[in-house]
Amino acid sequence: MSELVLLVAVVLLLVGVVGSVLPMVPGAPLSLLGVYLYWGSTGFSDPGAIAVLVLTVIGLSAFLADLFGGAITARAGGASLVTTGIAAVVGVVLLFLTGPIGLLVGIAGTVFLTEYYRHRDARAGAKTALFATAGVVGSAAMQLLLTASMFLLFVLAVFL
Repeated sequence: MSELVLLVAVVLLLVGVVGSVLPMVPGAPLSLLGVYLYWGSTGFSDPGAIAVLVLTVIGLSAFLADLFGGAITARAGGASLVTTGIAAVVGVVLLFLTGPIGLLVGIAGTVFLTEYYRHRDARAGAKTALFATAGVVGSAAMQLLLTASMFLLFVLAVFL
C-alpha cells in the first residue's frame, strides 16, 4: 500500500510541475497534495518535518506567484487597479476561447488600450502592457522552477 501511495504522490508532484505552466491546472496545490498525501501515509515521519516545511514554503511561493505575479508586475509597470482587473478578466475569457496565446495577447492588448485611454500616451500604454505580459510569463517560469524544485527535493528527501 505504501508503494502505491508513493507512486500517487510522485505522479501528483509531476502533474504539479506540468500544471505550473498549463493554464487552469493548479500546479502548486497538486504538488503540495502529493507531499502531504505521502507524509500522512507514513505517520508524518517521512519526509521529516523540516523537509515538509521547506516543501510547503516553496509550494506556497509558487501558488502566490500564480495568483499575484502578473498583477504585481502590471502595477510595477504603472497599470491601475482597474486596468489590472479588466486585463485579468479578459485574459481568463480569452484563455478559454483561444488558449495561452489568447491569454497573453488579451492581457497585453487590454492593458495597452486601457492605459492609453487613461493617459492618451501610447508609449506609456505599451510600457505597461509589456510589464504585464512579462509578469504573466515570468510568473509561469517561476512556478515551473518552484514546482520542479519541489519534485526534486521530495525525491531527495524520500529516497536518500
